[in-house]
Order: sequence, then structure tokens, then C-alpha cells
Amino acid sequence: MQHIGIVACSAEGAALCYRTICTEAPSLLGPRAHPTVTLHSQSFAAYVECLEREDWHGVAALMLASARVLEDAGVDFLICPDNTIHQALPLAEVGTKRRWVHIAEVVAVEAKARGFRKLGILGTRWLVVSDVYPEKLSAHGIAYLRPNDDERLEINRIIMDELVAGVFKPEGIAYHQRVIARMKQEGCDAVVLGCTEIPLTINDANSSLPTLDSTRLLARAAIKRALSGDR
Repeated sequence: MQHIGIVACSAEGAALCYRTICTEAPSLLGPRAHPTVTLHSQSFAAYVECLEREDWHGVAALMLASARVLEDAGVDFLICPDNTIHQALPLAEVGTKRRWVHIAEVVAVEAKARGFRKLGILGTRWLVVSDVYPEKLSAHGIAYLRPNDDERLEINRIIMDELVAGVFKPEGIAYHQRVIARMKQEGCDAVVLGCTEIPLTINDANSSLPTLDSTRLLARAAIKRALSGDR
């Protein structure tokens, strides 16, 4: 079994990813068994400062610093349970020795397997205007829809002021539900929960569209890779 390295950003998303690995792996490995996991986290404030400046080289430097700690710890591959900072992943990859599992690629593969044709993308304002998901979805022949300007700002506020701090308000859930309903009216047949905290409040039970939970999908992909031995 391979050693999983988690480059953490926000605490809630990283914790959900780690918990998913530890709770779902036993179904494959036996009671209480899971792959070795090492997690490293920089100060979330440092990431936010870079994001506010749109300093992607700064974001990459933070990711790279964590990745090198994890490589020194002996990990075999790297994952990052944060969709937004995947925008800096190409810059971070250059300086790492281990391969990364790309969160949007994992989601795109799942969407293709389930036959979805057009996905709504939810996430921070940085994520939804980026090419992180469009690039991967387009490569699999999947169309996409981004939130409009007002939706981007409010969803970003909910994420950055509430969800990353573990604050889950009914008003925030209802707002996401309204955006998802609009995306359904515009032809989406599923929605990407493209912020690793959104799955803490939105899921198939309260969404009008099937959800693609990027956090848990990444965790499951990491389990499979750890068991396969692929490098």
C-alpha cells in the first residue's frame, strides 16, 4: 500500500478528506484499516493573503513547501483537498518529485462514467472563473455552467466567511439550493460541489440536481491509488 500525502489548505475540507479516507478504506481493507496518511498544513491566512492578491506563484510556493515536507516523510503521491488552489498546481508540480492526483480530473472521470452531459460548477469566486474545471470537463466532452456575477460573490462570501470556519447557516444552504435550481433550469444534469466545504451542507438529499462531491471523490481516488501501487 502506498503512503498518501495531503497538502491541506482550509481545515474543514482537509479534515473531511482525511476522515473519508479513514472511514471508507476499511470496506476494502478490513475493520479499522486504511492506508498510511500524512497531512501538512500551512497557515490558512497565508493562502488567503495570496488569493486576495491573486498571487498564484505565492499559492504555489505554499503548496510546494507542504509537498516537500510530505516527500521527506516518505509519501508516494500527493493530493490537495482544495479546489481553488488547484489553479496554482501546475506551478507547484514543477518543483515536486511525487505525482499529484488532480481533483477536477477525478470529478470529470466520475461525471463521464455516470453519463452527465452538462455540469453546474459551484465554488469560490477564484475557482469558478478559472479553467480548473472547464479544462478537465471539456477534455471529457462535458459542458459546464458557471454561476453569474451576483451568485459568485454571495457563494464566495458563504464559503469564506462561514463554511471554512465550520459555520453552517440555513440561509447559506438555501442560497446554494436556489443557484442549483437555476442551473437545472438552464440544462445542467448535475452539479460540481467545487469547494471542499460545500459537501458539508449540500448533498443529493437536499439538492435538486445530483451532486459530484469533489472532496469525497478525491479521497476515494486516493484510496484506490494507494491500493493499486501505481506511481
